[in-house]
Amino acid sequence: MTISHHSHSGEFCCHAKGTLAEVVDEAIRQGFTTFGLSEHVPRYELSHLYPEEAHLTTQDLAQTFDKYLVEAHRLKKLKADELSILVGLETEYIDERGLDELERLLARKGEAIEYLVGSVHHCDEQPIDFDKERFDGCLASQTGSSEHDRLSRLFATYFDNQLELMKRLEPEIIGHFDLCRLYYPDTDFRSFPEVWSRIERNVDFAVNYGGLFEVNASAFRKGWSTAYPGVEVFDLILRKGGRFTLSDDSHGPQAVGLHYDRAYAYLRERKVEELWRLVPASRWGESAKRGAVVEKIEGRPWSDSWPELLKERSKQQ
Repeated sequence: MTISHHSHSGEFCCHAKGTLAEVVDEAIRQGFTTFGLSEHVPRYELSHLYPEEAHLTTQDLAQTFDKYLVEAHRLKKLKADELSILVGLETEYIDERGLDELERLLARKGEAIEYLVGSVHHCDEQPIDFDKERFDGCLASQTGSSEHDRLSRLFATYFDNQLELMKRLEPEIIGHFDLCRLYYPDTDFRSFPEVWSRIERNVDFAVNYGGLFEVNASAFRKGWSTAYPGVEVFDLILRKGGRFTLSDDSHGPQAVGLHYDRAYAYLRERKVEELWRLVPASRWGESAKRGAVVEKIEGRPWSDSWPELLKERSKQQ
């Protein structure tokens, strides 16, 4: 059983490649059983657009997202016999207005959005994962007399934003929990007491409402030696009873399932005994906040025959 709850395509995301149909077909080719589509929610301020989107307007982004939902549901129906597809979105937290607009979007679209990947990509309205230059600009704007102090403030803001997002939306999937240290992967959050207390608080909150923490394999292609989240956060989640799922965070068909061999090795190293996934709520006749419920994965595919198969796939990619 191979799963992912987080993906993008070049058809609906400027920094991805390929069409949504190509992404889905690649997931089928690789034998995925559950695959979540989660294009980015549209942003509502021109100042929040990325350089690659300079030719677009906020209305363009809204129309593109509407087209994504239509195509995603077309593929969900068309490929139903080959793959369980969930149609969702990946959130932003840039400012309060963005969350207000997202709540209105969810109310308008209703059942078309089955789940949320709850992600934060900004601090103080500045992108922190687009490139190192913009991260450094955000870091330089923080108060503090040393880099350690400025990192502490940036990380604290990130986790405060993450908590507000979870309080407002209770996303089914917590996306790349520790993305804020993308460019500092060897940083141990425990050396920042104010940050570590926020991480513990956020983990407790997500565990209490039932969110799934994604083991996000995209960190490997960003140069990390682990998936997101890193070791000390991963072990904290495990100790507190958090439930993990798996995502490739693919940005096109070329990245579907990429580095899953390493993600599975990471799960084995951390002695994970259970993985979870989302399934359509209608499958079991259950009620849900949106259209998906949590199901435990049978067996331990990350410890069985899958790792060797995934190594072969990784070689092909």
